[in-house]
Amino acid sequence: MIRDFQAPGRSAVHAREAMASTSHPLATSAALEVLQGGGNAVDAAIAAVAVQCVVEPHMTGIGGDCFAIVMEPDGGLTGFNGSGAAPRAATPQKLAELGVSQITDSSPHAVTVPGAIRAWDTLLKAHGTRDFRSLLSRAIHYAREGFPVAPRVAHDWAGEVEKLAGDPVTAATYLVGGKAPGTGTILKYPRLADTLEKIAEGGADAFYGGDVAEDIVDALRARGGLMTTDDLAACHTTAVSPVLRDYKGHTVAELPPNGQGIVALIMLGLLERFDLESLDPAGAERFHLEMEAARIAYGVRDRFVTDPGYMDVCHSHLIGEDYLDRLAKQISTSGRMTSVPHAHLAPQTDTVYLTVVDRNGLAVSFINSLFSSFGSGILAPESGVLLHCRGKSFKAEPGHPNSIDGGKRPLHTIIPAMVLKDGAPWLSFGVMGGQYQACGHAHVLTNIIDYGMDVQAAIDFPRMFYDMDSHELQAENRIPSATLDGLRALGHSVVPAHEPIGGSQAIMIDRTRGLLTAGSDPRKDGHAAGY
Repeated sequence: MIRDFQAPGRSAVHAREAMASTSHPLATSAALEVLQGGGNAVDAAIAAVAVQCVVEPHMTGIGGDCFAIVMEPDGGLTGFNGSGAAPRAATPQKLAELGVSQITDSSPHAVTVPGAIRAWDTLLKAHGTRDFRSLLSRAIHYAREGFPVAPRVAHDWAGEVEKLAGDPVTAATYLVGGKAPGTGTILKYPRLADTLEKIAEGGADAFYGGDVAEDIVDALRARGGLMTTDDLAACHTTAVSPVLRDYKGHTVAELPPNGQGIVALIMLGLLERFDLESLDPAGAERFHLEMEAARIAYGVRDRFVTDPGYMDVCHSHLIGEDYLDRLAKQISTSGRMTSVPHAHLAPQTDTVYLTVVDRNGLAVSFINSLFSSFGSGILAPESGVLLHCRGKSFKAEPGHPNSIDGGKRPLHTIIPAMVLKDGAPWLSFGVMGGQYQACGHAHVLTNIIDYGMDVQAAIDFPRMFYDMDSHELQAENRIPSATLDGLRALGHSVVPAHEPIGGSQAIMIDRTRGLLTAGSDPRKDGHAAGY
């Protein structure tokens, strides 16, 4: 597919040796610097995400969580679950004693143990060739010497002034004269730079112990939180086997629960039961099937998916053919389902995704998140660590699959992915955007596999998602009006999306031609680059 060069857009990026695709140009540059200096894909990914933790502070940070999949040149896959757990003292009974009936994003009880730094350390020890000292240098430089605020970052920041102003420490750090910084504003975070330097010298233990850990605990305890230094010290990353499912001759790899990667596989399993490739990719029939599949798959998620130690079904059953057959019978091509199994989870949008492939064919699909914009809004004042709010996925009451419990990991929305073809590496990709991520995986993959789009066109293509309370469809503004009318005729309520939906990066691996082809989402500030 050749794009219209008179229309706004960007071309896919091609390279022979190595490639990186991230949501911020400074992060992509950091990755390339490592690759060209002899580092591998995992080294480059760590350098890139560390930069993102500085220059995209609303989206990600060292106070968040991380998931990754590493694909060896022979197609071997290893997943890494770098999500932290609830404090040991956190139970529904304890929250009830404290008068907490709901966990909001600004609550100290929404802050689970940040798992990102432990995950980075685990990845480097398993697959890296460099140490934190060399890989964090670019992030430390930007935090100490300053960086310019990118346009999409400034746009998102402007919508979070009220949240940031609610805490004087956070406001003093992230607002400029009480306002969000504009595009091109130079920002510095010297205390974050100091913490990154401690990690560079002392490794992950410098984050999970000592002054940094005490600062995090003190910040949470001052707000009524339950976290202890023992909780932080116990943080660990789990190596996991990705869950595999075929989609039209392609093996799609997602991480198992507590993440929602299984939702993408359920969606693909439902969509392959329909003649998707015969439909207009921008037409009402295609979006109708995609949204109905999403409504079913997310209903399954909200009923079953949690920390696997607490699940009452095996996740493999959720993508079994008999179960998918039963689910698919709920979908009609002639009209919208009136109801599906549904349980509310709070919406979130703030995550960064990146992917890197190196000259030896090692690939990493990598995602790091604060969950909500600027996470919990709670900043540990001396260390400069902004804390995430992943624990707001927990329920405060007992008896729910995602009821909070000490040492339990919450349901996670962030999901890296890989695809193999004929047993060989074929695609490393992901879609940031909170709840949308699983739907975004299905959307991007069907764009490529069913409709023959290149990776950039598949990423650019307009998106739709549904409101998880009202089930209204939210449509990006490039979806044709005839499609919206067709969806309404099928019984859907359709409204404009107030913001772009999600953001994606992808690298396709063509071993026959020795070619890497990458795309990066224009909905963000970043780009792909290689050599």
